[in-house]
Amino acid sequence: MRVWAVANQKGGVGKTTSVVALGGLLAESGKRVLVADLDPHGSLTSWFGYDPDRLEHSAFDLFQHKGKVPEGLPAQLLVETSCKGMSLLPASTALATLERKMVGVEGMGLIISRTLAQLWDDFDYVLLDNTPSLGVLMVNALAASQRLVLPVQTEFLAMKGLERMLNTLQMIMRSRNNPLPYTIVPTLFDRRTQASTQSLNALRKTYGDDVWRFAIPVDTKFRDASEAGLVPSMHSPDTHGVRAYRRLLDDLLIQTGGRE
Repeated sequence: MRVWAVANQKGGVGKTTSVVALGGLLAESGKRVLVADLDPHGSLTSWFGYDPDRLEHSAFDLFQHKGKVPEGLPAQLLVETSCKGMSLLPASTALATLERKMVGVEGMGLIISRTLAQLWDDFDYVLLDNTPSLGVLMVNALAASQRLVLPVQTEFLAMKGLERMLNTLQMIMRSRNNPLPYTIVPTLFDRRTQASTQSLNALRKTYGDDVWRFAIPVDTKFRDASEAGLVPSMHSPDTHGVRAYRRLLDDLLIQTGGRE
């Protein structure tokens, strides 16, 4: 099992779209894929037609057992998606209460790691969609992951969010026994605007080889895919946005040893 977290401490940068697009392409290639929603807003859950306000069971259930994960519980929480080969661990809005409820409970930062340990033989890839804030959910995701995909919108305000995220990453890495490699992925790139081009250049100048060599463009078909409840490669397989995610996946697989 390979576990990738998709995270940034700024909202609206394309985290959920990246999870669905990359996960869909992996499933399309025959991989068994789990996408996990660790955001109380539940955008990933909503993408596939589930209502985070009405779900009886969700990722929230994993955090209700004093730092333990009962045997068999993770598998019981998974639901189907419209994409063959892809399962979903849904979110509910109750996740927003975790910070208040979990104060002083030991082992809360390893719940997702323990969850995935039970599912290790069931999936080839797990992609974790994250809340845009530092807390128990993001700590869980980073602790469980082998790779961080860090989407950054190509606008100057997004640079501050990236700076905060990298500071968080350094803090988390000090508590890990092994490093967490990351790839900064420029998103929502519009080559027609000077601001977008300048922001992309600034990203590359500041962060060098940590920035992916291409960018994910603005593509309205992503929104259409979300409304249809489909992964982008099923909805509109030949758009420039999907082609960009194919290129990104190829590079990530090379970096992580997933493709010879």
